[in-house]
Amino acid sequence: MSGVHRVDDSQARFSLSVWQPILKRARASPRAIIGLLAGGIVVAGIETALPLFVARIIDEARKGPDAVLTPTLLAYAGLFVLFAIGVWVFIDAAGKLATNTAHLLRRDCFAKLQELEQAYFDVRPTGWLVSRLTSDCSKVSGLLPWCLLDFAWCTAIVVAVTVTMFVTNARLAIWALAAVPVMAVICVVFQRLLIASGRHARRLSSAMTASYGEMLLGARTTKALAREEANLAEFQELSTSMNFWAMRSAILSSLYVPLMTALAATAGALVLWRGTSDVLAAEGVTLGTLIAFMQFAALYAQPVQELSQRFADILNASSAAERIQSLLATSPTITDAPHVRAPDSARILELRFDAVDFSYREGIPVLEQFSLTVTRGMTVALVGATGGGKSTIVALATRFYEPVAGRVMIDGVDLRDRPLAWFTERVGLVPQVAHLTAGSVRENIRYGRLDATDAEVERAAQRVRAHAFILALEHGYDTDVGEGGERLSTGQRQLVALARAVLRDPEILVMDEATSSVDTATEQLVQGGVDEVLRGRIALVVAHRLSTIRRADLILVIERGRIAEQGTHKELLAKRGRYFELYTSQFAADRERQILRTQDAPEEKSVATLTLEEE
Repeated sequence: MSGVHRVDDSQARFSLSVWQPILKRARASPRAIIGLLAGGIVVAGIETALPLFVARIIDEARKGPDAVLTPTLLAYAGLFVLFAIGVWVFIDAAGKLATNTAHLLRRDCFAKLQELEQAYFDVRPTGWLVSRLTSDCSKVSGLLPWCLLDFAWCTAIVVAVTVTMFVTNARLAIWALAAVPVMAVICVVFQRLLIASGRHARRLSSAMTASYGEMLLGARTTKALAREEANLAEFQELSTSMNFWAMRSAILSSLYVPLMTALAATAGALVLWRGTSDVLAAEGVTLGTLIAFMQFAALYAQPVQELSQRFADILNASSAAERIQSLLATSPTITDAPHVRAPDSARILELRFDAVDFSYREGIPVLEQFSLTVTRGMTVALVGATGGGKSTIVALATRFYEPVAGRVMIDGVDLRDRPLAWFTERVGLVPQVAHLTAGSVRENIRYGRLDATDAEVERAAQRVRAHAFILALEHGYDTDVGEGGERLSTGQRQLVALARAVLRDPEILVMDEATSSVDTATEQLVQGGVDEVLRGRIALVVAHRLSTIRRADLILVIERGRIAEQGTHKELLAKRGRYFELYTSQFAADRERQILRTQDAPEEKSVATLTLEEE
């Protein structure tokens, strides 16, 4: 939990520009916007007219037997019917606008994530990205319709009530509006305090969410290291701070609402005092007019409160809007230049690194002047200590990254001069940690080639020696693997990933520590399939277990971004260099057994025997 990344946005400045992507997608629903604004304006007009009808009814009723109330009462009832229709219209429009806007935002955010290069995902937590597509999109799309509605309704109410009051009686209108300046000042002060508290609470809420994620993902580590009490203490600190700011917001809100209510009541009292005097003095103010003005005074306070609350909501949601805008505005760094074109030949014959330099962070090189040529039908294995640059080499070969200097070339042409989609279709990758999606074994193998038949899927599984274990599952190829493949063992997941790569039939096959998490028995099972799969392709194999790459055409020992040694398995053993050290240390336990098997399997001679012969 101590590693939770906490961003303090409590002093962040507000800008409406971050809402432009949301407004742009909202404009795709013009009917909903028109219905929303029209409904709000109609409701505001009816609310303004109702006090006038009340005044008419009261003044007419005071006439006694001569009163004619039926037309006015019917009109009053008709207004309520129109009011109900207006409310239904804007609620329906708000729901449609929120749903459609959320749909477009999620679709476009997801599409943007598909465009971005691997480097973008390497530096951003999964939870951060998921929240952009879920909570952030829901928050801004759900708030937008009601902000538009309140803007239309509040503006219409303020204009209509102000004009109506001054037309009816200008002197009473001034008294009714006497409390408005004070209300405006209180709104500004309290909203600033509420915004600051809300931002602190949101920051701590994000930190708590991250803590939940760490706890769930690292439950086994927590148990193994007995970190339960320490984790609880760290979470308790976050929770206590969160509780403080939440309580502060609640206290401010509990003060704000009564103050605004009191001011609205004060305005009504002023109107009552002044109007009563005028009524008693018979100065052109009727009892109905007085009551109408009291209703106007109370009605006038509502838009002030609503607008201030919506503005606070916009400020609170601006961090979500800013994150969405940031994602949608991100441009991929690996894209096709205007001049790129696909080659005439459908086959890739050569992959070459030409004096490649690469670094993830400026000033910290990972590869320096790295050069390598791999031709079709050739398997090159990359070995060496962790952090030496092996995975970086295959990341450049698959164009997950691009070199800082030098070139990665296909058949003599810079990889950047070939279409990215064309190249990606010809590359297969089996990563160290197999990624499976929820679904059946068959669906996961077919994931890389959706048009593959069931027979082709099974043939791919047979080639990597996965067919037997799949048939042994409860439902064979239709067995659900669970989320992330959790219902399969690590080795089984790796075999499925390998079958998926084989089904794709790539021209360049990259295996990044693909058997490092496979047990010895499974490794022996899959090795024969791997040898067959690698045949006839350009193959790069990052190996932790050196037993898997003894038949490689070329083995490179990578250290500090450079080639420390290169050669075949036998040649490198004969040199007694770095590869010899790695090999002997890894297979020391097997050396005696290998010596005993020398006569039966010449290729499996012990390190000592091979070294003596080659010397």
